[in-house]
Amino acid sequence: MKREHKYTIEVKWTGNLGLGTDSYTAYTRDHAIKKNGAHPIEGSSDPAFRGNPNRYNPEELLLSTLSSCHMLVYLHLCAVSGITVTTYQDQPEGIMLEDENGSGRFVSAVLKPVIGILEEEKLAEAVALHEQAHKTCFIANSVNFKIDIEPEISIAL
Repeated sequence: MKREHKYTIEVKWTGNLGLGTDSYTAYTRDHAIKKNGAHPIEGSSDPAFRGNPNRYNPEELLLSTLSSCHMLVYLHLCAVSGITVTTYQDQPEGIMLEDENGSGRFVSAVLKPVIGILEEEKLAEAVALHEQAHKTCFIANSVNFKIDIEPEISIAL
């Protein structure tokens, strides 16, 4: 049986400097992303598009969403497979191509998780579970670009 899940979020532009969008340079791209009861995420556009480099941009948030979805599925799969993960860190990278008309799209991403596990005898299985995690990840199944996973797994001491 299929189940439907509905998500809502608030995105509020906070970059009106007094003139609104009177010109391309009259406003900042700053905004806040939040939901009830949670701390806001301060966003902006990429600095290449006049954004604030001290805030997250949508492209970074897309990468973090891919990475966190993969991580959460992977941790679940390890737990049910008897693999004890003690550390997990990722620094994903993505490539976006911008067209001459200003539009663009992501064409690829690479997840690079560095993971520590306890069971040396399950090292090969821990590596293999990344493929299953990728096939199961809701976000990876929702995008139309290639995602590679380059895990580095070691035995935690």
